[in-house]
Formats: sequence, C-alpha cells, structure tokens
Amino acid sequence: MPAVGALIGAVVVGLLFFVAAPAFRNVANVGTILYTCATIGLMAVFVALLMIGGEFDLSAGVAVTTSGLAAAHIAWNFGLNVWVGVLAALVLSLAIGAFNGWLLAKTGLPSFLVTLGTFFVFQGINLAVTRIVTGGVSSNNISEMDGWDSAKSIFASSFKVGPVEIKSLVIYWIILTVILSWVLLRTTFGNWILAAGGDDKAARAVGVPVTLTKTILFMGVGFGAWIVGMHMLFEYNTVQSAAGLGNEFIYIIAAVIGGCLLTGGYGSVVGASVGALIYGMTLLGISYAGWDVDWLKTFLGAMLIGSVLVNNYVKRKADA
Repeated sequence: MPAVGALIGAVVVGLLFFVAAPAFRNVANVGTILYTCATIGLMAVFVALLMIGGEFDLSAGVAVTTSGLAAAHIAWNFGLNVWVGVLAALVLSLAIGAFNGWLLAKTGLPSFLVTLGTFFVFQGINLAVTRIVTGGVSSNNISEMDGWDSAKSIFASSFKVGPVEIKSLVIYWIILTVILSWVLLRTTFGNWILAAGGDDKAARAVGVPVTLTKTILFMGVGFGAWIVGMHMLFEYNTVQSAAGLGNEFIYIIAAVIGGCLLTGGYGSVVGASVGALIYGMTLLGISYAGWDVDWLKTFLGAMLIGSVLVNNYVKRKADA
C-alpha cells in the first residue's frame, strides 16, 4: 500500500493537534479543516496521477489562477453570461494541459523544464492581461452578471451537517479521489499510467500509447485547475492575478507524502488526498495551537524528506 506512510502520518498529526490545540477539538472547525484540505487535495490527486505517469507539472498552481481569471475577463469584457466565461475557461484549461503534453512529446525535454516554461508564460499573461482589462491586479467583480447565481451554486455552495459547514469543493474532492483511484487501480488506462511511468520505452514496446496517456494526464491537471479556479472566482467574487503561486510545490509534496515516487510508476491517489489532509491539519493546527506559522514550511520540508525515505523503503520491501 503506497499510502501506508501517509495514513500513519495523518493519525500522528491529528493526535498531536488534538492534544495541543483546543480549537482543533471543536467539531464546528471540522468543515474549515476539510475545506483547507480540499483546496490542495483536489489538485493533488490529479498531480499524483501525472507523477505516477512519470511527469511533473510546475504550472499547476498558476493554471488555477489562469482559469479563474479567464472566466472573469471573458464574461466581463464581452458582457456575456457568466457560464460562457466558465465554459471558455474549461476549454482553455484543457488546452493548456494538451499543449504541455504535446510540447513534451515533440521536444523530448523533461516535463520539469516544459512546465516551468509555461509557468512563467502564464504568470506573465495573468498579470499583463489583468492590468489591461481592469487596470489593476485582480479581476472585476462579476457577481451582478447573468448566470452568476447558478454558477455559484455549482462551484461555491455549502450546506450544514449539524454544526459543520461543508463546502461543495470538499464533495468534489472526495468524489474525484474515489473516481481517480478506481481509474488507476481497476482500468486499462490505469495500467497504461503505471506502465508509462515505470518504463515508457518498454510500455511503447508492448503497445501502450504513452504520448496519449501522458497528454490526457496533463489535461486532467488542467481540469482540476478549472474546478479550483471556478471555486476561487465564485467563492471570493474576484481573482487576484498572483494567487496560487507556489501551490504547485504543495501539490507535489502532498502527492509524495501520499506515496508517489519522484521517479514515476508507483503511487496512490488516495495517498495524495491523505497528504493534503496532513497539510490542512498542520496549517490550521499550528494556528489553533498558537504556534508561529513560520514553522509551517519547515514542517513541510521535513515531511517531504521523511516521506521520500519512507516511500523508498516501502517500495524496496514491496519489490522484495
């Protein structure tokens, strides 16, 4: 089980803050913790699949912002129904993923370099286009435009379960974790992902469409970026052009903590969600405990190194 280390880690972290932070024991805060986890976890499950397929996407964080900004700018600038902007953003997000996959196949460059390039390209586009359209660094507020209410009910609604408020993003995160885990473990496409990540040359030799598989995985990351980008837009009414920078590393850390090897061919979708759960519990647990939040990145770095060591150990034992 690639996720075994993450599961143990989640229990340890949960118990730590359950003891150290009284607010962590408040049932009403469960919704806040889950929501924080979902903002990372929904993208982490797609990034995990891509890593199992042997590739990275360093543009994943900025892709979320690009999607949200595209929907807002298109709807506002052309006076269109908000849903037109939402669908246009979906097409753009999938196109960015397809472009990353195509460029990877055509150039033969490492995905690290390809997606680092698109990271900078879209980071610049986000800021430049936003300044042109709005004169500032955030999108215009489109909450009064046609289609806003129905779109908000899909992407940024919530409901109560007793004292716990559950955001729609949490539900989407759980559903996608189940679906993608089933795809990886129970379908032919899942076998293609594992084969392409393990040894792409051997996979091609036995008929696996490696280029198509990896392109679809990049498009999957784009789809996840669209969902999170739409939530960001409809939850906060506007999108900051610099939002999401640095999150791509947190997605990767969540996936690695969850059992994904940096070399590809091995990992767990459920584990990536557990890795996001650890991140969310740590982020809020440190705050609830009254500790210095500056230690968060130190904790994440230590967790990353520890997870790589544990994952390699588990992998060696599994191979033996």
